[in-house]
Amino acid sequence: MKKKVLSILVDNTPGVLSRVAGLFSRRGYNIDSLTVGETENEDFSRMTVVVRGDDQILDQIEKQVAKLEDVRSVKELKHNSSVCRELVLITIGVTAEERPNVVAIADQIFRAKIVDVSKDTMMIELTGSQSKINAFINLLEEYEIKEIVRTGIAGLSRGAQ
Repeated sequence: MKKKVLSILVDNTPGVLSRVAGLFSRRGYNIDSLTVGETENEDFSRMTVVVRGDDQILDQIEKQVAKLEDVRSVKELKHNSSVCRELVLITIGVTAEERPNVVAIADQIFRAKIVDVSKDTMMIELTGSQSKINAFINLLEEYEIKEIVRTGIAGLSRGAQ
């Protein structure tokens, strides 16, 4: 199965997220990732949707989304002509002895930020590609991961496209 990242420009109106997500659920398509936010123009929002399927299903999804009333444009964000990022927050249980190693992994290797520290936990924030975030999580698995939240992919086409 292939993965496709769609950048969907929609009217910033009540219920638009429900209508777009409803199209996916009615058709039995799964959404791997969904992020939505207002654009530089408050009349519009941009949705970044990651879906998986074969070529026929992915083409069908793109065409059906484009037909929705609130949708202004749909673009595929191709790997080499776009920038896609994700944010993760991870709370890790650490002892005093483990703390320097976690700080080294976060700061020196991944340039992550320590955003909260308590007596026995640390919260780390990292922004990057999905593969970078996955590698970071894999390195932290030897510690006690208490909670993880990921935003999903947000992306834009490179240059003036």
